Amino acid sequence: MGFLLGAGVGYILGAKAGRSRYDQIVRTYRKIADHPAVQGAAGIARAKLGEKVGRG
Repeated sequence: MGFLLGAGVGYILGAKAGRSRYDQIVRTYRKIADHPAVQGAAGIARAKLGEKVGRG
């Protein structure tokens, strides 16, 4: 889900700024998304969401 959102935002911004800017945005997004701290926070968020949905 996050990847699609980031890709969509990157596409929109990149389309206005040109291909090289789009590529730069995508690289930056992937660098951030792949960072261990971000991965850990995403895992915690998924677990908490799963708990909430499971109790629903």
